[in-house]
Order: sequence, then structure tokens, then C-alpha cells
Amino acid sequence: MQRCFALARLGAGKVAPNPMVGAVLLYNDRIIGEGFHEYFGGPHAEVNCIASVKDADRSLISESILYVSLEPCNHFGKTPPCSALIIKENIKKVVISCRDPFAEVNGAGIQRLKDAGVEVVSGILESKGSAVNKRFFTFHEQQRPYIILKWAESANGKISGEDKQPVRISNALTNRLVHKWRAEEAAIVVGTQTVLSDDPSLTTRLWPGNNPVRVTFDLHGRLNKDLRLLSDEFPAIIINNNKDEASGNKLYNTLAAGEDSIGGMLRILYERKILSAIIEGGATLLNAVIASGYWDEARIIRNSSMLIAKGTDAPVLKNARLVKKEKLLTDTVAYYVKEGK
Repeated sequence: MQRCFALARLGAGKVAPNPMVGAVLLYNDRIIGEGFHEYFGGPHAEVNCIASVKDADRSLISESILYVSLEPCNHFGKTPPCSALIIKENIKKVVISCRDPFAEVNGAGIQRLKDAGVEVVSGILESKGSAVNKRFFTFHEQQRPYIILKWAESANGKISGEDKQPVRISNALTNRLVHKWRAEEAAIVVGTQTVLSDDPSLTTRLWPGNNPVRVTFDLHGRLNKDLRLLSDEFPAIIINNNKDEASGNKLYNTLAAGEDSIGGMLRILYERKILSAIIEGGATLLNAVIASGYWDEARIIRNSSMLIAKGTDAPVLKNARLVKKEKLLTDTVAYYVKEGK
């Protein structure tokens, strides 16, 4: 099962809104096939696993045990149901880590296998399996995207210079890591002032991988069409108060009557089937999300060699538990999860 998890993680940033899944086919303690869900719309882990079996071993498939990190699907989506393939291959035992919370699966895959006479063992390393798909589980169980907070601060706790002027705080190595983080999430969110001050592109240009959908706010009509988020070739969602429309690859979505901006953002991203988002600033937006309680992780970069005399104070993280720290040249990266997770 640990191997299933390792395989599943190879799909990070490529399979959303589907879950990451790994599968291993074992015959008498020998792995004869393995696979993972490689990209959205492509074959699922079970299909790739069975397809990987060499011709000399194909007669062993029906006598093997299939290990899979998530319950096999039981519905037609982009691909046929994996439960049907397992039954067709006459695999007699399937070991599963987690039940799939998606409404069209959610136990139906397991039941179909059992009805066909397949022995099913589930709940193996379940907490680790759900951690692999924390984004997917949060999305389907809480009806919102998985939220990661990120910012960089100076040694004296500032995230920008005087009058909100941008300052390069993180070093080149840490900056590359940030682009890796972006490639792993479905969306990246910044506030209006960050767009006005920095005119960021918010892409993964320093790391191979998909660009997340950029998300920002324009509740008071302050953003002009020359800004990168509104003028470049990459998709963006602009949350505003006056129009719901698409303009090329830019989507404008309005808040509902009486809806607060954070709640509206979470609703819009959920409706767009965006499983996860990394929120990169500025301080007003980050503090608002922290106050809302709707966040899951925080990653804080601190440059121990930089002092900013006058500037914007870093957000104040509350109800957080430190899980890891790492040193990258002049920077320390601290990883937190929300208390109770």
C-alpha cells in the first residue's frame, strides 16, 4: 500500500479534479504490474496497472491481489468504471486504503466487486491514504477547496516595503520551491492590492508543470485590462460585484447578495470544481482567510538576513500546529497545519 501511495503522488498537479491513485498487482509476493492515474481524462490507476503486466505474466492476473489506494470507480466518466475491469480480469481479491467520498462512487465500487464475488479488504493505512488525497477529500466532504496559505516575511516580520511596495524577500532557491508548490495546486489566489502593486504573472515558469488558475478580486473596479492577469494568455477568475461572464479565458464571477468575499471565493472555486488553492497574499486577504477559519495548511518563508524598516506586517497565524521546518540558504520554511487536523 505504501507503494500505491508513492505511485499516486506522481500524479500531483496533473489529475485534478480527479483524485491521485496508485495501484499494484501482486502475485505470490512479486509485483507483476503497477500504475497510477497520470493525467486528467487519462486511464485510471487500475487500468495502467493491469496494462503494465508483461505478456509472460498475464496468465497470473486472475491469481493476483490488486492493491489500490482508493476505492475503484463504478461509473462512466472520462473513462469506463474500473470495478468492471477488475471483474472482467477475474481478480479475486482487492485491497483498498480509502473509500471514495465522491457521490457517484462512495461505496458503490466496493459493493459491485463484492456482488461479483471479489474479496474486498478496505481501510488499510486509511489515514495515510486520505492524506494523499487531502485535497479531494476536503472538496467532497466539506464542499470547498483545500486551502494553503503562503507568504514570505523578513526577519522582523514584514512582507512588503513602505507604502506596500514589493520587496524580493525569498531567495532564488526558495522561489523555485514556491513555483513547485504552485504546480501542485489547481488555483492560486491573490488580493486586489497585490495585483496593483506587483502586477504578478503567478505562473510556474521556474518549475515544470501546469499553471494554476489565477484568482483575484476586483470588487471596486480598480483593475485595468493592461495588468498581466487580465491581458495574458493564461486563465484567470476575477471575483467582482457587477458581472458574470467569460471574456476569452478570463472568467468574471459575482458575489451573491450578502455574501462575504471569502465565502464567495470558496463557493465560486467549488462550483468551478477547483480542488485546491494556494493563497499568496497580500496581508489583508491572508488575514481574512485566517479569521474565517477556512484554511488547511500554511507555509511561511522567513529570510533571517533581511530587515525591512517600514513595511506591511506579516499576517498573524492562529490555531496552527508546526509540523516541519527546513533551511534553504538564507530562508527558513515553516510548515503548519490548522489545529485539529
